[in-house]
Amino acid sequence: MFLCKIWIKIFFKVDGGLSLRIHRMQLPREIIIGKGSLKMIGSICNDLGFNKGALIVTGERTFNVAGQKVKEILEREGLAVNEHIIKSNMPTVDDVESSERKIREVKPQVVLGVGGGTKIDIAKLSSARQHIPFISVPTTASHDGIASPFASLKGLNKPYSIMAQSPIAVIADTDLIIRAPYRFIASGCGDVIAKFTSTRDWKLAHERRNEYYAQYTASIALMSAQHLVENSHLIKPGSEEGLRVLLESLVSCGISMSIAGSSRPCSGSEHLFSHALDLISPKPALHGEQCGIGTIMMAFLHGLDWRLIRETLRRVGAPVTAEEINIEPKYIIEALVKAPKIRPERYTILNEKPLTYESARDLAKETGVID
Repeated sequence: MFLCKIWIKIFFKVDGGLSLRIHRMQLPREIIIGKGSLKMIGSICNDLGFNKGALIVTGERTFNVAGQKVKEILEREGLAVNEHIIKSNMPTVDDVESSERKIREVKPQVVLGVGGGTKIDIAKLSSARQHIPFISVPTTASHDGIASPFASLKGLNKPYSIMAQSPIAVIADTDLIIRAPYRFIASGCGDVIAKFTSTRDWKLAHERRNEYYAQYTASIALMSAQHLVENSHLIKPGSEEGLRVLLESLVSCGISMSIAGSSRPCSGSEHLFSHALDLISPKPALHGEQCGIGTIMMAFLHGLDWRLIRETLRRVGAPVTAEEINIEPKYIIEALVKAPKIRPERYTILNEKPLTYESARDLAKETGVID
Protein backbone atom coordinates (compact mmCIF):
# COMPACT_ATOMS: atom_id res chain seq x y z
CA MET A 1 0.00 0.00 0.00
CA PHE A 2 1.40 3.36 -0.98
CA LEU A 3 0.77 7.02 -0.34
CA CYS A 4 -1.37 9.06 -2.65
CA LYS A 5 1.20 10.18 -5.23
CA ILE A 6 0.76 12.96 -7.75
CA TRP A 7 3.18 13.53 -10.59
CA ILE A 8 3.08 16.88 -12.40
CA LYS A 9 5.26 18.70 -14.87
CA ILE A 10 6.72 21.98 -13.70
CA PHE A 11 8.08 24.61 -16.07
CA PHE A 12 10.64 27.08 -14.81
CA LYS A 13 12.91 29.62 -16.46
CA VAL A 14 16.58 28.90 -16.99
CA ASP A 15 18.69 31.49 -18.83
CA GLY A 16 15.61 33.01 -20.39
CA GLY A 17 14.21 29.70 -21.65
CA LEU A 18 11.86 27.10 -20.24
CA SER A 19 13.07 23.89 -18.65
CA LEU A 20 10.97 20.94 -17.57
CA ARG A 21 11.26 18.67 -14.59
CA ILE A 22 9.12 16.07 -12.88
CA HIS A 23 7.77 16.98 -9.48
CA ARG A 24 6.54 14.20 -7.18
CA MET A 25 4.08 14.88 -4.37
CA GLN A 26 3.24 12.51 -1.53
CA LEU A 27 0.02 13.36 0.28
CA PRO A 28 -1.82 11.71 3.19
CA ARG A 29 -4.89 9.70 2.17
CA GLU A 30 -6.68 9.98 5.51
CA ILE A 31 -6.67 12.90 7.97
CA ILE A 32 -8.87 12.47 11.03
CA ILE A 33 -9.08 15.28 13.61
CA GLY A 34 -11.48 15.25 16.54
CA LYS A 35 -12.44 13.95 19.93
CA GLY A 36 -12.26 10.16 20.16
CA SER A 37 -10.78 9.77 16.67
CA LEU A 38 -8.24 7.25 18.00
CA LYS A 39 -11.06 4.69 18.05
CA MET A 40 -11.13 4.83 14.25
CA ILE A 41 -7.57 3.60 13.82
CA GLY A 42 -8.59 -0.03 13.28
CA SER A 43 -11.09 0.74 10.52
CA ILE A 44 -8.67 3.17 8.89
CA CYS A 45 -5.94 0.54 8.78
CA ASN A 46 -8.40 -1.92 7.24
CA ASP A 47 -9.53 0.64 4.67
CA LEU A 48 -5.90 1.18 3.71
CA GLY A 49 -5.30 -2.56 3.35
CA PHE A 50 -3.31 -3.06 6.54
CA ASN A 51 -4.88 -6.19 8.04
CA LYS A 52 -1.92 -8.41 8.92
CA GLY A 53 0.84 -6.73 10.91
CA ALA A 54 1.76 -3.36 12.43
CA LEU A 55 4.61 -1.88 14.43
CA ILE A 56 4.01 0.89 16.96
CA VAL A 57 6.98 3.22 17.57
CA THR A 58 6.39 5.13 20.80
CA GLY A 59 7.88 6.18 24.12
CA GLU A 60 7.54 4.62 27.55
CA ARG A 61 5.07 7.21 28.77
CA THR A 62 3.18 7.58 25.51
CA PHE A 63 2.75 3.81 25.25
CA ASN A 64 0.83 3.95 28.52
CA VAL A 65 -1.09 7.07 27.45
CA ALA A 66 -2.03 6.01 23.93
CA GLY A 67 0.17 3.25 22.48
CA GLN A 68 -1.42 0.46 24.50
CA LYS A 69 -4.89 1.54 23.40
CA VAL A 70 -3.81 1.63 19.74
CA LYS A 71 -2.36 -1.86 20.11
CA GLU A 72 -5.55 -3.23 21.63
CA ILE A 73 -7.74 -1.70 18.91
CA LEU A 74 -5.58 -3.11 16.12
CA GLU A 75 -5.39 -6.54 17.74
CA ARG A 76 -9.17 -6.64 17.91
CA GLU A 77 -9.12 -6.06 14.16
CA GLY A 78 -6.96 -9.16 13.79
CA LEU A 79 -3.56 -7.54 13.26
CA ALA A 80 -0.36 -8.89 14.78
CA VAL A 81 0.99 -5.84 16.62
CA ASN A 82 4.50 -5.24 17.97
CA GLU A 83 5.79 -2.19 19.79
CA HIS A 84 9.19 -0.52 19.75
CA ILE A 85 9.81 1.69 22.79
CA ILE A 86 12.09 4.71 22.37
CA LYS A 87 13.65 5.95 25.61
CA SER A 88 15.46 9.09 24.43
CA ASN A 89 13.79 12.51 24.34
CA MET A 90 15.57 13.68 21.19
CA PRO A 91 15.67 11.52 18.04
CA THR A 92 19.15 10.29 17.18
CA VAL A 93 20.67 8.21 14.41
CA ASP A 94 20.91 5.29 16.85
CA ASP A 95 17.19 5.52 17.60
CA VAL A 96 16.33 5.41 13.90
CA GLU A 97 18.66 2.49 13.28
CA SER A 98 17.20 0.51 16.19
CA SER A 99 13.73 1.18 14.82
CA GLU A 100 14.85 -0.02 11.39
CA ARG A 101 16.17 -3.23 12.91
CA LYS A 102 12.81 -3.80 14.57
CA ILE A 103 11.03 -3.22 11.26
CA ARG A 104 13.26 -5.77 9.52
CA GLU A 105 12.67 -8.23 12.34
CA VAL A 106 8.84 -8.12 12.52
CA LYS A 107 8.15 -7.13 8.87
CA PRO A 108 5.01 -5.02 9.49
CA GLN A 109 2.71 -3.74 6.76
CA VAL A 110 2.61 -0.33 8.42
CA VAL A 111 4.52 1.62 11.09
CA LEU A 112 2.61 3.86 13.49
CA GLY A 113 4.36 6.74 15.23
CA VAL A 114 2.50 7.35 18.50
CA GLY A 115 3.70 10.27 20.59
CA GLY A 116 5.25 13.70 20.28
CA GLY A 117 7.61 14.99 17.63
CA THR A 118 10.52 12.74 18.65
CA LYS A 119 8.67 9.47 18.31
CA ILE A 120 6.86 10.52 15.14
CA ASP A 121 10.14 11.59 13.49
CA ILE A 122 11.83 8.28 14.36
CA ALA A 123 8.88 6.29 13.02
CA LYS A 124 8.69 8.48 9.93
CA LEU A 125 12.34 8.20 8.96
CA SER A 126 12.89 4.53 9.86
CA SER A 127 9.77 3.47 7.94
CA ALA A 128 10.81 5.56 4.94
CA ARG A 129 14.23 3.92 4.88
CA GLN A 130 12.60 0.48 4.99
CA HIS A 131 9.96 1.43 2.38
CA ILE A 132 7.06 0.80 4.75
CA PRO A 133 4.00 3.13 4.96
CA PHE A 134 3.70 5.30 8.06
CA ILE A 135 0.74 6.56 10.10
CA SER A 136 1.10 9.62 12.34
CA VAL A 137 -0.70 9.51 15.71
CA PRO A 138 0.35 12.68 17.57
CA THR A 139 -0.14 13.08 21.31
CA THR A 140 1.02 16.72 21.23
CA ALA A 141 0.59 19.60 18.77
CA SER A 142 3.91 21.34 19.25
CA HIS A 143 5.06 21.64 15.60
CA ASP A 144 4.08 20.96 11.99
CA GLY A 145 5.95 17.65 11.69
CA ILE A 146 2.79 15.66 12.41
CA ALA A 147 1.80 15.74 8.72
CA SER A 148 5.00 16.73 6.92
CA PRO A 149 7.43 14.51 4.98
CA PHE A 150 10.41 15.82 6.99
CA ALA A 151 12.12 14.55 10.16
CA SER A 152 14.66 16.10 12.53
CA LEU A 153 17.56 14.10 13.95
CA LYS A 154 20.49 14.64 16.27
CA GLY A 155 23.90 13.40 15.17
CA LEU A 156 23.73 14.13 11.42
CA ASN A 157 25.77 17.34 11.59
CA LYS A 158 22.62 18.98 10.23
CA PRO A 159 20.49 20.81 12.78
CA TYR A 160 17.61 21.03 10.32
CA SER A 161 15.04 18.59 8.98
CA ILE A 162 15.74 15.98 6.30
CA MET A 163 13.37 14.32 3.83
CA ALA A 164 11.67 11.13 5.03
CA GLN A 165 8.11 10.46 3.84
CA SER A 166 4.60 11.82 4.30
CA PRO A 167 2.26 9.87 6.55
CA ILE A 168 -0.33 7.83 4.68
CA ALA A 169 -2.75 8.84 7.45
CA VAL A 170 -2.89 11.32 10.33
CA ILE A 171 -5.09 10.57 13.34
CA ALA A 172 -5.17 13.49 15.77
CA ASP A 173 -7.41 12.77 18.75
CA THR A 174 -8.14 16.13 20.39
CA ASP A 175 -9.25 14.42 23.60
CA LEU A 176 -5.75 12.94 23.87
CA ILE A 177 -3.74 15.97 22.74
CA ILE A 178 -5.56 18.44 24.98
CA ARG A 179 -4.32 16.54 28.05
CA ALA A 180 -0.69 17.35 27.26
CA PRO A 181 0.83 20.45 28.92
CA TYR A 182 -0.53 23.62 27.28
CA ARG A 183 3.03 24.73 26.54
CA PHE A 184 3.07 22.29 23.59
CA ILE A 185 -0.02 23.88 22.04
CA ALA A 186 1.48 27.36 22.44
CA SER A 187 4.67 26.07 20.79
CA GLY A 188 2.66 24.76 17.86
CA CYS A 189 1.22 28.23 17.40
CA GLY A 190 4.77 29.59 17.15
CA ASP A 191 5.60 27.13 14.38
CA VAL A 192 2.46 28.06 12.45
CA ILE A 193 2.93 31.81 12.76
CA ALA A 194 6.43 31.36 11.33
CA LYS A 195 4.81 30.97 7.91
CA PHE A 196 4.44 34.75 7.66
CA THR A 197 8.20 35.07 7.23
CA SER A 198 9.06 31.67 5.71
CA THR A 199 6.81 32.33 2.69
CA ARG A 200 8.34 35.79 2.27
CA ASP A 201 11.83 34.28 2.39
CA TRP A 202 10.85 31.72 -0.26
CA LYS A 203 9.54 34.41 -2.59
CA LEU A 204 12.67 36.49 -1.97
CA ALA A 205 14.86 33.52 -2.96
CA HIS A 206 12.84 33.20 -6.16
CA GLU A 207 13.31 36.88 -6.98
CA ARG A 208 17.01 37.01 -6.14
CA ARG A 209 18.22 33.49 -7.04
CA ASN A 210 15.52 32.25 -9.44
CA GLU A 211 14.74 29.47 -6.99
CA TYR A 212 11.66 27.38 -7.71
CA TYR A 213 8.63 29.01 -6.08
CA ALA A 214 5.01 27.86 -6.07
CA GLN A 215 2.55 30.62 -5.25
CA TYR A 216 -0.27 28.15 -4.60
CA THR A 217 1.83 26.15 -2.13
CA ALA A 218 3.05 29.29 -0.39
CA SER A 219 -0.56 30.46 -0.12
CA ILE A 220 -1.53 27.27 1.74
CA ALA A 221 1.21 27.85 4.31
CA LEU A 222 0.43 31.56 4.62
CA MET A 223 -3.29 30.87 4.95
CA SER A 224 -2.50 28.55 7.87
CA ALA A 225 -0.81 31.41 9.72
CA GLN A 226 -3.63 33.81 8.88
CA HIS A 227 -6.20 31.26 10.07
CA LEU A 228 -4.40 31.03 13.39
CA VAL A 229 -4.25 34.83 13.83
CA GLU A 230 -7.93 35.26 13.02
CA ASN A 231 -8.94 32.58 15.49
CA SER A 232 -6.28 33.11 18.14
CA HIS A 233 -8.92 34.19 20.67
CA LEU A 234 -10.13 30.58 20.68
CA ILE A 235 -6.73 29.08 21.53
CA LYS A 236 -6.40 28.72 25.28
CA PRO A 237 -5.98 25.96 27.87
CA GLY A 238 -8.79 23.41 27.74
CA SER A 239 -10.33 24.71 24.52
CA GLU A 240 -11.00 21.92 22.04
CA GLU A 241 -12.20 24.46 19.47
CA GLY A 242 -8.91 26.30 19.70
CA LEU A 243 -6.95 23.06 19.47
CA ARG A 244 -8.80 22.14 16.28
CA VAL A 245 -7.84 25.53 14.80
CA LEU A 246 -4.19 24.78 15.55
CA LEU A 247 -4.31 21.19 14.28
CA GLU A 248 -5.95 22.26 11.01
CA SER A 249 -3.19 24.82 10.52
CA LEU A 250 -0.41 22.35 11.39
CA VAL A 251 -1.78 19.73 8.99
CA SER A 252 -2.12 22.34 6.22
CA CYS A 253 1.51 23.34 6.75
CA GLY A 254 2.58 19.71 6.46
CA ILE A 255 0.61 19.31 3.24
CA SER A 256 2.16 22.46 1.78
CA MET A 257 5.62 20.90 2.29
CA SER A 258 4.44 17.65 0.73
CA ILE A 259 3.24 19.52 -2.34
CA ALA A 260 6.41 21.61 -2.56
CA GLY A 261 8.69 18.61 -2.02
CA SER A 262 10.68 20.95 0.20
CA SER A 263 10.43 22.58 3.62
CA ARG A 264 10.69 25.97 1.89
CA PRO A 265 7.08 27.14 2.39
CA CYS A 266 7.30 26.54 6.14
CA SER A 267 10.94 27.07 7.06
CA GLY A 268 12.81 30.31 6.51
CA SER A 269 15.04 32.72 8.40
CA GLU A 270 13.07 32.22 11.62
CA HIS A 271 13.80 28.48 11.49
CA LEU A 272 17.48 29.11 10.78
CA PHE A 273 17.52 31.27 13.90
CA SER A 274 15.93 28.44 15.89
CA HIS A 275 18.39 25.87 14.51
CA ALA A 276 21.27 28.17 15.46
CA LEU A 277 19.88 28.45 19.01
CA ASP A 278 19.75 24.66 19.19
CA LEU A 279 23.47 24.57 18.45
CA ILE A 280 24.69 27.31 20.78
CA SER A 281 22.25 27.54 23.68
CA PRO A 282 23.06 25.31 26.68
CA LYS A 283 19.35 24.54 27.08
CA PRO A 284 17.24 25.32 24.00
CA ALA A 285 13.51 25.89 24.29
CA LEU A 286 10.83 24.08 22.27
CA HIS A 287 11.21 24.33 18.50
CA GLY A 288 7.96 26.25 17.99
CA GLU A 289 8.71 28.64 20.85
CA GLN A 290 12.03 29.61 19.27
CA CYS A 291 10.51 29.90 15.80
CA GLY A 292 7.79 32.19 17.11
CA ILE A 293 10.32 34.55 18.67
CA GLY A 294 12.41 34.37 15.51
CA THR A 295 9.37 35.30 13.44
CA ILE A 296 8.90 38.52 15.41
CA MET A 297 12.43 39.64 14.50
CA MET A 298 12.38 38.40 10.89
CA ALA A 299 9.02 40.12 10.34
CA PHE A 300 10.69 43.37 11.42
CA LEU A 301 13.42 42.86 8.82
CA HIS A 302 10.83 42.06 6.14
CA GLY A 303 8.81 45.17 7.00
CA LEU A 304 5.81 43.09 8.09
CA ASP A 305 3.51 43.84 11.03
CA TRP A 306 5.75 42.30 13.66
CA ARG A 307 3.67 43.79 16.48
CA LEU A 308 0.61 41.82 15.32
CA ILE A 309 2.69 38.65 15.33
CA ARG A 310 3.96 39.39 18.84
CA GLU A 311 0.45 40.22 20.09
CA THR A 312 -0.93 37.00 18.62
CA LEU A 313 1.76 34.93 20.30
CA ARG A 314 1.02 36.65 23.60
CA ARG A 315 -2.70 36.02 23.16
CA VAL A 316 -2.21 32.27 22.78
CA GLY A 317 0.24 32.12 25.68
CA ALA A 318 3.42 31.61 23.64
CA PRO A 319 6.69 33.25 24.72
CA VAL A 320 7.84 36.45 23.01
CA THR A 321 11.05 37.22 24.90
CA ALA A 322 14.35 35.50 25.56
CA GLU A 323 13.66 35.67 29.29
CA GLU A 324 10.41 33.71 28.87
CA ILE A 325 12.30 30.80 27.29
CA ASN A 326 15.20 31.09 29.76
CA ILE A 327 17.81 31.86 27.11
CA GLU A 328 20.43 34.53 27.77
CA PRO A 329 20.42 37.56 25.43
CA LYS A 330 23.95 36.78 24.24
CA TYR A 331 22.74 33.52 22.69
CA ILE A 332 19.88 35.30 20.91
CA ILE A 333 22.36 37.75 19.38
CA GLU A 334 24.83 35.05 18.42
CA ALA A 335 22.06 32.92 16.86
CA LEU A 336 20.92 35.85 14.72
CA VAL A 337 24.46 36.29 13.35
CA LYS A 338 25.04 32.55 12.93
CA ALA A 339 21.64 31.73 11.37
CA PRO A 340 22.45 32.31 7.66
CA LYS A 341 25.46 30.00 7.96
CA ILE A 342 23.26 27.05 9.03
CA ARG A 343 22.10 26.49 5.45
CA PRO A 344 24.19 28.71 3.17
CA GLU A 345 22.26 27.53 0.11
CA ARG A 346 18.96 28.81 1.55
CA TYR A 347 18.53 32.49 0.66
CA THR A 348 16.51 34.50 3.20
CA ILE A 349 16.12 38.02 4.50
CA LEU A 350 19.29 37.41 6.53
CA ASN A 351 21.24 37.25 3.25
CA GLU A 352 19.49 40.38 2.04
CA LYS A 353 20.15 42.23 5.29
CA PRO A 354 23.19 40.64 6.97
CA LEU A 355 23.44 41.23 10.70
CA THR A 356 26.49 42.12 12.74
CA TYR A 357 26.56 41.53 16.48
CA GLU A 358 25.68 45.20 16.96
CA SER A 359 22.77 45.25 14.51
CA ALA A 360 21.53 41.89 15.82
CA ARG A 361 21.46 43.33 19.34
CA ASP A 362 19.57 46.38 18.08
CA LEU A 363 17.04 44.16 16.28
CA ALA A 364 16.40 42.01 19.36
CA LYS A 365 16.01 45.12 21.54
CA GLU A 366 13.77 46.97 19.06
CA THR A 367 11.34 44.04 18.93
CA GLY A 368 11.42 43.52 22.70
CA VAL A 369 12.98 40.06 22.51
CA ILE A 370 15.76 41.21 24.84
CA ASP A 371 15.86 44.16 27.25
